[in-house]
Amino acid sequence: MPKNSVPTAQDPDQTEAGTQPEQTEVAAKPEKPDGRKRRWREHKIARREELVDGTIAAIRVRGRDIGMDEIASEIGVSKTVLYRYFNDKNDLTSATMMRYVETVLAPRMYAAIGSDMDEYELARMAITAYVETVASDPEVYLYVMANSAGGNRDVVAESERMIAELLSAVLGERLRLMEMDSGGSLPWAYGIVGAVQLATHWWISNKSMTAENLIDYLTMMTWGGITGIAEVAGSPARFNANPHPLHRGDTTDGL
Repeated sequence: MPKNSVPTAQDPDQTEAGTQPEQTEVAAKPEKPDGRKRRWREHKIARREELVDGTIAAIRVRGRDIGMDEIASEIGVSKTVLYRYFNDKNDLTSATMMRYVETVLAPRMYAAIGSDMDEYELARMAITAYVETVASDPEVYLYVMANSAGGNRDVVAESERMIAELLSAVLGERLRLMEMDSGGSLPWAYGIVGAVQLATHWWISNKSMTAENLIDYLTMMTWGGITGIAEVAGSPARFNANPHPLHRGDTTDGL
């Protein structure tokens, strides 16, 4: 290259493969934003998303125990390409988990919890959304949960937090509109999210009942808690002051 020529912009894929632009001596000039670096960052972000989407598709085909070789084969790239964009398997796994939460699980839960309907229908809708999301993508869900240890646990914990805090906001608002004590909204929300998640995880691992049965049981439990809260206007003091008989229902119905 002639001494005073200016290097041309590099293709991000060439830079990715290790080709570096030749450096030339130029007179000192005020620093300007490096367009090549910006384009490379944009390319890398877009390429990572493509590879993560490919990983999710591969898990759906190959199952929860898929390895890096199988992921690369299913996507149609070499394992070297995966390691070019991800530090290691944990990095790819974490990105895959986050992508699943952000594009599949969270939007469905937000849509259900944010629906404008009465309290019972809202409770059932939210539970149904979670169970049906897991049921429609069992291998991806089980892959996410099987790898939710160590640093990857943060991804699952963050999804739980987001859903619980949204549910807490809805519970608190509705309780306050009815002039009830909303102080327990956050622990109640975390309790509901934890119970539904754990029960659904048990169910997807053995399928000992139908999804509809599971939804019915979880709705019964959740709604029973909500009505109990409403009976004492959300007040722990009122709850503790009341007797706590176990109402066994109408015996003519066989209960």
